[in-house]
Amino acid sequence: MRAFRVAYDGRPFYGFQRQPDVPTVEDSLFESLRALGVADRVPDGYAAAGRTDSGVSALAQTVAFECPEWLTPSAFNSELPAEIRVWASADVVPAFHATHDAYYREYVYHCYAPRANLGLAKEASDRLSGEHDFHNLTSDTEGTVRDLGIDVVQDGEYLVFTFQAGGFARNLVRRVVSLIHSIATGDAEMAKIDTVLAPEPLDGRAGVPCASAHPLYLADVGYDCEFSVDGAAVKSVRDVFGDLRVERRTRSRVTRDICRGVE
Repeated sequence: MRAFRVAYDGRPFYGFQRQPDVPTVEDSLFESLRALGVADRVPDGYAAAGRTDSGVSALAQTVAFECPEWLTPSAFNSELPAEIRVWASADVVPAFHATHDAYYREYVYHCYAPRANLGLAKEASDRLSGEHDFHNLTSDTEGTVRDLGIDVVQDGEYLVFTFQAGGFARNLVRRVVSLIHSIATGDAEMAKIDTVLAPEPLDGRAGVPCASAHPLYLADVGYDCEFSVDGAAVKSVRDVFGDLRVERRTRSRVTRDICRGVE
């Protein structure tokens, strides 16, 4: 049994979990394993650390399954699309389960917020941290009680949020970001947190919308095992994501010129 760390750009995919008729990260992983002759279908013992939504990226998504010794991260990458890169691995016990054996998951969100008051953002983050029933901040109907850690720092015009918990309800991170942003910019009062955490359900205009998926990524998943980094695979990650960074910075110059051109 071996566990693999997987980084991916979430924009081209309809989430991590496989779905019919649309591209997903998990489908690409399985297709790579089929092409390599490792497994025709879902490999034995397969599990993943979690499911990321459409558009959400990852640095340390983790999958584990039975595989031959020769399946290194670099070998795995040879049949994967460039947007998905495996970069580390760990040999784990046969009973290892990538979902159940994770003792924490960490997400990072880069929120563009030039008008934000950092003090208000920190106060709101502190009030939302800890164990609460987040039923008004998720579409899930079960498992809504979560013990959530939230840290926020300011980086130029951005608020950078770090969330840590044993597990996350669906859309919870993005709705929490949306709520804190509305308070930090003065669009909502701090008292809205009490309303959101109250037992009564919020509907329609009183609810909290999801923030965009693209600024969010799965940053880390904690396990009691040591991952070995594949140097060649890490270089591939840096090459691919470096190219993506240049592409997006170049695109931003085009959009800047269009904005200026209509003045």
